[in-house]
Parts: sequence; structure tokens; C-alpha cells
Amino acid sequence: MMNLMHWRMLVAVADTGTITRAAERVGMTQSGASQALAQLEDNLGVQLFVRENRQALPTAVGEQVIEQARLMLAALQNIREIADASRDLLRGTIRLASFPMVLATFLPPLLRRFKQLYPGIQVVALEVSDDEVEALLDARLVDAGVVLNPAPQRSAGLLGRDTWVAVLPAGHALARRGQEQGVDLQELVREPFVLATGGCSTNARSLAADAGLALADVRVEVREWSSAFTLVREQVGVTLVPQLTLPEQRHGLCVLPLSVPIPRSFALVPAEGSAPSPALRALLEMLDAG
Repeated sequence: MMNLMHWRMLVAVADTGTITRAAERVGMTQSGASQALAQLEDNLGVQLFVRENRQALPTAVGEQVIEQARLMLAALQNIREIADASRDLLRGTIRLASFPMVLATFLPPLLRRFKQLYPGIQVVALEVSDDEVEALLDARLVDAGVVLNPAPQRSAGLLGRDTWVAVLPAGHALARRGQEQGVDLQELVREPFVLATGGCSTNARSLAADAGLALADVRVEVREWSSAFTLVREQVGVTLVPQLTLPEQRHGLCVLPLSVPIPRSFALVPAEGSAPSPALRALLEMLDAG
């Protein structure tokens, strides 16, 4: 039976030109090397070398077999290097902070995939507000956090993007607008308002403030997006929400884009001040690979 030593011996003979020097290279006796080469030729049923003046010269078929043996040994070395590089990933913990929507919708399938690829790495996820994510990152109490609209210079793994949309009762006067026209933020903030936060400081109130506006009449403030949609159906007021939070069943609701879109993106950002751990690098690389 042929084993790895046979193939190493084959390549060593081709490189050194003699069985004696090949035996020294692979750590065998000369008789053992001669026997290994003979076994290889017997198993293959072809002559790989001819012996002339104490030299071992490859035959035509021998040259082809030697070429394939080199590829096989190089592939084996690559496998060893991959295994060596992955040893740091066999164990580890990633502390991750996220605001509720992403933690409930985007992260679970990604973390299941990561667990499949790296079963020895534990991911500890904390549900906090977007402001708390930044505070935890600044204090380096977490390894990474999901950040809203991260600055371009931050090394981030994009998770998703959407835009803010207006949600109105189906019979509302503004609901007569078409999708192309949309609704102006200045008009929207004058309406009775259901303020939905999703557990984040970035919400309709902060977006209005960024535009130099204010919500004129907040009838109720809720954390859950689903609660806001129920209240809008009951005609308590209008609301402004990220597009990805919209329910599948929209009976009684009218969804309109803003006439001047407000985009939103969220990404996984590592804590600054130190290089990401091998485990965190693996997670970010998985995100980049899609």
C-alpha cells in the first residue's frame, strides 16, 4: 500500500538524482528507500526511474507522476497551514451589543451560520439602545456593536440598509398622496403622532430635530414597532418608522415614502483601541463575504 512516505521519497529522488541522497533527505536508510521506490513502481505497474551511473533518471511516465506528486504534497502543506491558522479559532468568546430590531431579526441567522462554521466560539449578545452600544464600545466592554449610520472611517461589516417611511391610517388625508409624491417631513410632524422608538434614541423625534423641526403633538410613545402600527390603525396618529420594521399585513395602513428620503444603515463595528481578536475577524470576514 502506498503512503505519504512513498510520495515524499519519489520527489526526493527526482530532486537529488540519487536514492542515497533522497534517503538522507527523508530520513530513511538506503535499503529502505530502495524498497519504498520499488513498492511504488510495483503498485503503479510502471517504471518511474532508470538507473544510469548511480543516477536515478525519471522516465516519461515518471516525470508525469512526479509532477502530480509535487501538487499533492503542496496541497497537503496548504491543508496543514490552514489547520495551523485556525487553531486560535477553536475556542473564544465574542461580546456583541445590538439594539433590539437587529438582534431579533438580522443577527440570529448570521450567528447560526457563524456557529456552524466555528462551533467552538461563543457569541454573547447584549440587547441595548443605540446610544448604549456606543457607550459600551467606547468603554471596550464589548468586542463589537451594531451601530446606526457608522462613519465611513470606522471599520464596519454592513448588516443592512433601508429608509424611514411614513405610516398613516388608511383613511388619512395625506394617504391620498401617491408613492411618487410621498409626504414631506414638515407636514408629517404637524400631525398627531405615535412615536415609536424601537428601543433607540434615533427615532422620529431625533430625525425631526436634525431637520430643525419638532413633533407638534405626540399622543403616545411606544417601544415596539408592532404597537405603533396597531395604534395607527386605530387612528390615534401617524408614525415614522424604518422600512424594515413594516409588518407583512398592512390592512388599515398607508405607507408612504418621505419626499426627501432619510436613509439608514446599520453595521457591526469593532471596538477601537486594539486589534480585533481572531474570532471577531472571522465574524467580520464572514459578513464581508456575504
